[in-house]
Amino acid sequence: MNSSQRKRWFGLFLVVFICMIGSSDPFQHFAAIPNELRLFSGQLKRLQVGVPVHAEVTVDPEMLQVNGSTRNSLSVNLNEPLSLQPTHSGQTKMKVKLFGKIPFKTVKVNVVPDLRVIPGGQTIGVKVKSAGVLVVGHHQVAISDGTKQSPGEAAGLRLGDLIVQINGISVNEVHRVAKLSEQAGLEKKALRIKYKRSGKLAETNLNPLYDDEDKAWRLGLYIRDSAAGVGTLTFYAPDQGVYGALGHVITDMDTQTPIEVGEGQILQSSVTSINKSQSGEPGEKRAHFVKESKILGNVERNTPFGIFGKMHENPMHSYEGHSIPVAFAEEVKEGPAQILTVVNGQKVERFDIDIAHVAKQSGPATKGIVIKITDKRLLSKTGGIVQGMSGSPIIQNGKLVGAVTHVFVNDPASGYGCFIEWMLQDAGVLLRAAQGELQTAV
Repeated sequence: MNSSQRKRWFGLFLVVFICMIGSSDPFQHFAAIPNELRLFSGQLKRLQVGVPVHAEVTVDPEMLQVNGSTRNSLSVNLNEPLSLQPTHSGQTKMKVKLFGKIPFKTVKVNVVPDLRVIPGGQTIGVKVKSAGVLVVGHHQVAISDGTKQSPGEAAGLRLGDLIVQINGISVNEVHRVAKLSEQAGLEKKALRIKYKRSGKLAETNLNPLYDDEDKAWRLGLYIRDSAAGVGTLTFYAPDQGVYGALGHVITDMDTQTPIEVGEGQILQSSVTSINKSQSGEPGEKRAHFVKESKILGNVERNTPFGIFGKMHENPMHSYEGHSIPVAFAEEVKEGPAQILTVVNGQKVERFDIDIAHVAKQSGPATKGIVIKITDKRLLSKTGGIVQGMSGSPIIQNGKLVGAVTHVFVNDPASGYGCFIEWMLQDAGVLLRAAQGELQTAV
């Protein structure tokens, strides 16, 4: 065999060897070491590599301690969990060298200020007033010649449009629109309508018509200015004085359009009964508002991850009155967990669930967690997940990891949850913490 043949055989052997190593479990574990870690200051994190190899880990001990060491370089066995203890907020790097010599990976470490919140679970009543009047239907006006028309439809207004101004006047109440309609009809003038559609403002002119059947001036529109319902409080952040609830956006029941909140309130609520879920028919909590004068907080935002606003004290009937750590999305694992929710009165109870699937999400997205109710007592009371349970906090290993959002219609024992991280961002809690640290660093 000449030298060129030997080189070809050696090259082939090398390719096969690399493929075998690349598909081996140890190499897969190595590849699973993240390129970036996010940690909360003061919270211990264990990094499981599971490879019987010694390595040298280099860090800035003033930012991050490995296995409790205050040295900047440490020899570790990667077959054992690495204990990471961040001491200060900011960004740093962790360098890993195999056998202390072979550079393997540099992990970017982002440490954010410690964050703890009080988990909810309380059933709350929600009242919101939209930042305008929402078009939810077209009405045919009976006019004098015997025909019927919808002035609003003729003006190009569609279901889901939010009317924000009429003749330059801001409107968010149905009765105010009726008065302006009557005034324009009597004066035989068109109304200048400013409306919002898909987040963009537009204008049109609308001529009210006199309805011979109702004996009143009409716009030919069905409109709504408010909504009310029942949901579950997810968390209260006492340091920031804010809360998060529901885990999903509030939409208009007719148009399924997200409601743009002008103002709103959350109130104490008590569960009176439960219509159990069954396959094909999701159930619901029946509840009534308690002490309507007792307002728990306001509603400032309605986002894909729930409602958010100010709250000045922890509501009564908490399962745990103290704050607990929260988890980033990548910390959530498949396996046992619990939810906090109310099935009778105002008592928050803890029930067992199983996290069946965790989606990898690099940015805010709904349906990040698939859960299955395993608690026999909860299944006997509710049949699984019911309407009004959305927002129930999901707790795993002592940390708040997410919130219940949706039920699977054909399997009510299962449903979706969202990561708590996205709710905390929409509440402004994580953002404020990061901004505060940046201001300190500068």
